[in-house]
Amino acid sequence: MFKDGIGIFLWKIAVALYLIANGILGLISRGGDFHVILTNTMRFPSWVATIVAVFALVAGVMVVIEMFGKTIRILDFIALGLAVIWALYIVLGIISFIRGEAGLSIWGMLQRLGVHLMVLGSLLITAQKGNR
Repeated sequence: MFKDGIGIFLWKIAVALYLIANGILGLISRGGDFHVILTNTMRFPSWVATIVAVFALVAGVMVVIEMFGKTIRILDFIALGLAVIWALYIVLGIISFIRGEAGLSIWGMLQRLGVHLMVLGSLLITAQKGNR
């Protein structure tokens, strides 16, 4: 479990908790970062935010599965697909910020970008596990 070191283990736990919590919040209470950002800031329909919440929940579970050394080939493809969706989400967030729709300062945007880049990195790491 700690074969990559305690720091990487804690990073993966943090990303998994973030994804799972946001996924569940998005599904049960229309809360969570994704729902608020997509519906309030980016003006997407609520059903799009719900789909992203499902993706977040699945991604969080996949990060947990990967942490325990499970290499199931289909998980690599799912993680890669989720990484592509996550990259699009990041691009949409940047565009929203540039257009002034995000209502964030540069520091708030950098904080949000940092979190989402960590999530994207974890998904890409998960997708590459089957290639080693």
